[in-house]
Amino acid sequence: MAKAAYTAEAHVSGGRNGHGRTSDGALDLDLRMPAEMGGEGAGANPEQLFAIGYAACFGTTLDLLGQRDGFTAGDAEIDAAVSLVPNGSGGFKLGAELRISLPSLTPDEAVRLARAAHQACPYSSATRGNIDVSLVVNGKQL
Repeated sequence: MAKAAYTAEAHVSGGRNGHGRTSDGALDLDLRMPAEMGGEGAGANPEQLFAIGYAACFGTTLDLLGQRDGFTAGDAEIDAAVSLVPNGSGGFKLGAELRISLPSLTPDEAVRLARAAHQACPYSSATRGNIDVSLVVNGKQL
């Protein structure tokens, strides 16, 4: 494996009903099963953390690719939804939807940039072929 540019480290005890913290202390939080799944819901859950990470990474990728291509995408906003979907075998699989707002771009520019970002974003690369990901750009489903 190539030398990493950055490595995040975290420690979790107790799984979905436990506690997690990053090695640098930036995140230190209680984890709880969502109320919708029978838990108490008084803490964060892995799907929320994944949604924040995916949206942040995708937004940065939009901005970097936009700069490269002469677009201003710094006003991009991403709403990410990460779902646990029953897999038919008693377990769950992940699904994700990114709702992307690129107000400073034309509709065609926004779609083109979002598609390029979906190819380049490390989270998109990690999920490609593993989970269903849908993109909605300025209200248009891709």
